[in-house]
Amino acid sequence: MRPLVSWMTKSDPALLEFFEEVGIAMPPAVVSYNIDGVSHPTVKRRLPLLEENGLLEKVDSDRGYYRITDRGRAYLAGDLDADDLET
Repeated sequence: MRPLVSWMTKSDPALLEFFEEVGIAMPPAVVSYNIDGVSHPTVKRRLPLLEENGLLEKVDSDRGYYRITDRGRAYLAGDLDADDLET
């Protein structure tokens, strides 16, 4: 079971699932274009927070590409405790 964390929104697991499913690095515009139910402003706001907490990593600072980390995969698998994700 995935932990509930105070800083997360209902969009965050959907974003992480999308990154895991697609398996490539993407900028926010590509993510928001291809994911249902999450607006572009939400994607742009949430990706840096997911990066800050180690669930995504920014792989191209100039172009803003992100990809899921092993920690992000562990979260999706339910292998992280909520305490590990609280900042």
